[in-house]
Amino acid sequence: MIFLATRGLLVSAPQVYPGSGWTPGPQAAGAGYPLVPVTASAPTAPSPSRRGLVVGRLRAWLALIKPRIIELLLITTVPAMVLAARGWPGTGLVAATLVGGVLTAGGANAINNVVDRDVDARMERTRRRPLPTAAIGPAEAFAVGVVLGVTGFFWLWATTTLLAAVLAIAALAFYVVVYTIALKRSTPQNIVIGGAAGAAPALIGWAAVTGSVALQAWLLFAVVFFWTPPHFWALAIRFRADYAAAGIPMLPVVAGEAETARQILAYAVSLTGISLLVYPVADLGAVYLGVAVALGLGFVIGAVALLHHPHRALRVFQFSNVYLALLFGAVALDVLVEAG
Repeated sequence: MIFLATRGLLVSAPQVYPGSGWTPGPQAAGAGYPLVPVTASAPTAPSPSRRGLVVGRLRAWLALIKPRIIELLLITTVPAMVLAARGWPGTGLVAATLVGGVLTAGGANAINNVVDRDVDARMERTRRRPLPTAAIGPAEAFAVGVVLGVTGFFWLWATTTLLAAVLAIAALAFYVVVYTIALKRSTPQNIVIGGAAGAAPALIGWAAVTGSVALQAWLLFAVVFFWTPPHFWALAIRFRADYAAAGIPMLPVVAGEAETARQILAYAVSLTGISLLVYPVADLGAVYLGVAVALGLGFVIGAVALLHHPHRALRVFQFSNVYLALLFGAVALDVLVEAG
């Protein structure tokens, strides 16, 4: 006998006597047999197509190299090249340098994902990355990173200069070994020292044009180096609980939000001073000076506000992205306007 319920199927079962191992279900009113719920089997999901598997793997590889971070790195490369050439250095050279930058930076990010896969799995912000979700295995991700890094080195050597290639592969090694392995889990100064890797594209761009590194290039390097701590500390304030849960000693976790805000202000002031020093040393004009002053004031004002309103940390982080793009854009624009 079969009984239908509102949202499921109830099947009557004959009485099983003691000792059989079966526990009777609840008795329906007026029925002589207990009713046992029957769970319907879920329909079998269709197998993904070959094309779907390929597209999914390509998306996972793209996420592995962290393209949004690479965008910021490339923003500093082209203006450095324009300044080194005192004009447009040539579309072919710019394209070749950007390709090499994407390859080496992507390789560094892929290997970083392998090393940090346990941390990423514990953080809300990063747990959907390819390794924590098992979209890619560690061995495959590491292989992707190595192939990208080595390819980027030889690409830059073949299409630009040996110095640019050496600087790029050195930045990869510094990011993986010094920052990710040695510093990230051991000291709140991790992002201060590790920021040198993110500042390297300014040197790489300059070296790609000239085959050397001049004082102006080192000043652009210093701008990114001093920009990096307040940029990441603002993000770390917003995701402080995430970093604490993962055991990463970011400054807000170790020293608290108030001290982190003071450090962000100190770095914002220092960054503004260095950005203004670029003006005379690089022989730039009014376009750059006006943008540097306005952006510097904006960064300092935002950092002061953060002292009293920690919930504005994400705004400071977002402004820092705009700051870097506009400041380096002003470098390129100033040179190109002067070159006419």
